[in-house]
Amino acid sequence: MKIKHYRELIVWQKAMDLAVEVHPVALSFPKVEMFVLTSQINRSATSIPSNIAEGNGRRTTGEYLHFLGIARGSLNELETQITLAFRHDYIPEAVHDHLLGQTASVGRLLNGLVEALERRQANS
Repeated sequence: MKIKHYRELIVWQKAMDLAVEVHPVALSFPKVEMFVLTSQINRSATSIPSNIAEGNGRRTTGEYLHFLGIARGSLNELETQITLAFRHDYIPEAVHDHLLGQTASVGRLLNGLVEALERRQANS
């Protein structure tokens, strides 16, 4: 099946779900974190589906892969911020573990898309 729009990509859908799920968690952090960790976690979570979408709209596979690399970096950033929130006791262990499970799922899907695009690029 040919993907006609980035919204059809499961990785984009799961990344959107993750961003939506992370937002209220970040808003629950202490007010002192509003312009630091809260802001950072929301930006990195938003960056993941945004870069998947932006890459999909680019003209070349190389450009698409570049933006998927940025999405992967934002995913790693988000995982780090979730762990920081846990270490600061802003979130319980169960929330930490659940969110890291979600990031791992998005990461696997993202890696699969990157591998498929790299194969396509190598065969063209």
